[in-house]
Amino acid sequence: MIPIDDLLRFIREDAPWGDATSEAVVPDVACRAVIRAKDTGTVAGLEEARALFEHFGVTVRQRIPDGRAVAPGETLLELDGPARAVLLVERTALNIIGRMSGIATRTQEAVEAVRAVSPDVRVAATRKTAPGLRMLDKKAVVLGGGDPHRYSLSDMVLIKDNHLALVPLAEAIRKAKARSRYRAVEVEVETAQDAVEAAAAGADVVLLDNMSPEAVRETVGALAARGLRERVTLEVSGGVAGGALARYAATGIDIISMGALTHTVRNFDVSLDILKGAGIVRLP
Repeated sequence: MIPIDDLLRFIREDAPWGDATSEAVVPDVACRAVIRAKDTGTVAGLEEARALFEHFGVTVRQRIPDGRAVAPGETLLELDGPARAVLLVERTALNIIGRMSGIATRTQEAVEAVRAVSPDVRVAATRKTAPGLRMLDKKAVVLGGGDPHRYSLSDMVLIKDNHLALVPLAEAIRKAKARSRYRAVEVEVETAQDAVEAAAAGADVVLLDNMSPEAVRETVGALAARGLRERVTLEVSGGVAGGALARYAATGIDIISMGALTHTVRNFDVSLDILKGAGIVRLP
């Protein structure tokens, strides 16, 4: 669960000085409302939406758990409480559910495509998330069956091309391992030769970046020929999407990481409707 203080900043962004419309127009009454799915996919973000509504005094009944497949028309949340509070939280809650469900749905689709070819290959996210939304984006990936990968630069060592422009590959790995034995060391490479060098130098994870499925397969073979394949986790990244997923999954690697899970999000459509005349009472 994302801390409530982190969620409340979204409300402060949307209503920094209150909700001018509701405060001017809506009387001090209680109402009933429902949030329904208008798309097919994997739903996420209901826990966060529920926490926001409850913070403002709305009673919430969650009908569907996060991570579950839903169809258009299904009721996700039922709300009872102050009408002004429901309207205050409405758009923020729908935005959270829509974005997280979009990510979870795309992740689930990728996971299913990969598992159909190789059940042991994991689908992972990257740090290509919207600024300020990383925890929500990563949680949505997990709810869709994916691996969140690292949450921040502090989690693990990932030596990329710009690091290697400044420090030689083997030296960079040696320095990283000398710094701490408690952090995994991953190295990004673009050729089979560099993958072999990284594995021989002690990398824990080798990231094959922007390599074709054929080049990845050759790299796996080169590592196996030198007795290095079992010493490393192999990750593939860079432009992996759609029909290419199955081809990469069949190459013998361990992880496919996809920035597209979070940097290009198709919003999952949800709506909130106040039920007219259903239990509307003036608050004391």
